[in-house]
Amino acid sequence: MTEQTVTPGPRRPGFLGRHRELSILRADVERAGLDTLAGRPAARGRVLLVAGRPGTGRTTLAEEFAAELLAGGDYPDGVLRARLTDPDGKPAPAERTVRALLAGLGVDGPPGADDDELTDVLREALQERRAVLLLDDVGTAEQLLDLIPDTRHCLVLAVARGPLTGVPDVRPCTVGGLDRVAAATLLERGAGDVRVTVDPGAAESLAEACGCLPAALTLASGWLAAHPEAAIADAVRRMPAAAEDPAPAALTGHPAPAAADEPLRRALALVHPSLPAPAARLLRLLPLAPAGLVDAHTAAALAGCPVDTARDTLAGLAAFGLLRPDGPAGEGRYLVPGCLDPLLRGLLDALEKPSEALLARARMLERTVSLLRACQAVTEPQGSPARAWLAGLPAWLRFADRAAAARWLASRQPALLASARLVVADGRLDTLARRLVSALSRALIAHRGAEGAAPELYALHELVLDVATRQGLSRERAAALLNLGDLDAATGRLTAALERYRTALEAARSERDSEQPAVGRALESIAGTYGELRDWQRAADWYGRALTLAHARGDVAAQARVQGRLGAALTHAGQWPEALRAWRAAGAAHRRRGDLAAYAGVLVETAWVHECAGRAEEALRTGAEALRLADRTGDRRLQAALRLRLAESADRLGRAAVAAVPRQSAERLLALAGPDAESSVTTEGYGYETQIASAGND
Repeated sequence: MTEQTVTPGPRRPGFLGRHRELSILRADVERAGLDTLAGRPAARGRVLLVAGRPGTGRTTLAEEFAAELLAGGDYPDGVLRARLTDPDGKPAPAERTVRALLAGLGVDGPPGADDDELTDVLREALQERRAVLLLDDVGTAEQLLDLIPDTRHCLVLAVARGPLTGVPDVRPCTVGGLDRVAAATLLERGAGDVRVTVDPGAAESLAEACGCLPAALTLASGWLAAHPEAAIADAVRRMPAAAEDPAPAALTGHPAPAAADEPLRRALALVHPSLPAPAARLLRLLPLAPAGLVDAHTAAALAGCPVDTARDTLAGLAAFGLLRPDGPAGEGRYLVPGCLDPLLRGLLDALEKPSEALLARARMLERTVSLLRACQAVTEPQGSPARAWLAGLPAWLRFADRAAAARWLASRQPALLASARLVVADGRLDTLARRLVSALSRALIAHRGAEGAAPELYALHELVLDVATRQGLSRERAAALLNLGDLDAATGRLTAALERYRTALEAARSERDSEQPAVGRALESIAGTYGELRDWQRAADWYGRALTLAHARGDVAAQARVQGRLGAALTHAGQWPEALRAWRAAGAAHRRRGDLAAYAGVLVETAWVHECAGRAEEALRTGAEALRLADRTGDRRLQAALRLRLAESADRLGRAAVAAVPRQSAERLLALAGPDAESSVTTEGYGYETQIASAGND
């Protein structure tokens, strides 16, 4: 088999040096793996490792090489990105990493799925694809091994501090400082070629003080650009002095940096004192931005300043190299570089009072809640209370239309979810945490629907459960457990759902209010789960308990709904007399409510029970009565469905002539209802489904 050669593509603007490293990576792509040389080619994707300390430009190098690979055309499915370490240095949960990769493929993992299940979904999704997985800030070999695709058509490009022992068939490409020419060129971007030409020795000394690290050189270049009157030698003289200053000494971070990180600490110590006081304070507060993502709204809330001022300040910090643009140009979204995050946290702890930092976080959360409410309100119809509230907001808090709000929500979703996780874990702002989770849930449902947002909603319900448990909020705890149980049941995890529902029932009953809605919902959910498990006797027993509660509350709609579900469980259990009593009671409740469609559906189910019990004439007579009621509703879909049910019943009873008439009538009704009606008609169990849907809309 002929090896494919990756030819160098055009370099992206701003990328300097790294000719040797890129050549190593190209050679590793072309080189046969160790397993292949041993005669046992692995069925897994190749792994290329870019190893270097933060600040060496390791991620930029990986991005450049990924761009080359895409330009070569061997990976038409693009680059999938995920960061395996959080800004605070803790490993990112595997579930979050896999979901980020799946999102890049446009695939949703099942809500509430465990790590193994999600990894299986990812591997299956990659089987027929040719993609590059760019995994940044890999902490351990174990993190990486679980993500390697089971196909040679995909390539893993990993970025880590050092070699990852335990990952087979991988050779690290070690990244250090830039070469002298690239370092001088980087300084020229801020200092200009004149200052570098006039004093090349100072430029070389400055590059050495920065360890030739791209991140440190970028900061020094930014300082020179902001001080056009200063000579390069001034920057060289200021760096040691800045490092000895008590305030910049806080840049040791947590934990203290290694000697290899000292150049970056010195470069930041040069820049930080030169910033205007408001900009320096905002910089120190940036580690509070969730996931390291910041925009004008986040910055304005953290600093307590106007949005326009925050926007200009962020642009200024980016010009210094303290922030990196994130997303398309012009969106005003930035990322705090991972190499600077621990140093900025050191500044935050040393120079800001804990109470001030907490207040800044609270302001940021309040602003986020307002934006989420606006994001959801723009989906409401004109003239609604939500729209009236939206109209009263300042222009900078409103979205132009639904599409603009959806784009904002999609682009900020990782930061929004990170914000929710952080505030819940912190535990000091639980009231704000509950409001944030609620607002985020509503916005996701408004724009993506409950089913489309199910994976995110599952995580949010778990956060609600954490806060409710910590605060002793039994009703909220019960509601979260019920929501989680519903999502577990929808994905087939019935045993887990049953456990959630039982725990929810205990939490709801602890309020000493047995008539509260959560108790009834828990009872019905437990019964429904037993029904899914085909344990009809237990299902009927729990529906009986729910019915007793509905009678005690005088809730006729709940009585109708539960009687129907009880009748269905008893029908499946083969208890015909008991099932008939339940269906008749359900029909009587629907009559009292004036719901003819639901009553007609109940009669169809009653006819089915008569048929199962061997009462053919009674079954046909009850079915005909259901048709008369359905005709009074004017619902052609319902009329057609019930006629088909009656025709099927007549066929089973051996009365083909009787079946022909309602079947022909159903076909005519479907033709009148339109081309989509036939695919939407459900004959099996239609009556039962009808009465549930009708009762649920009250």
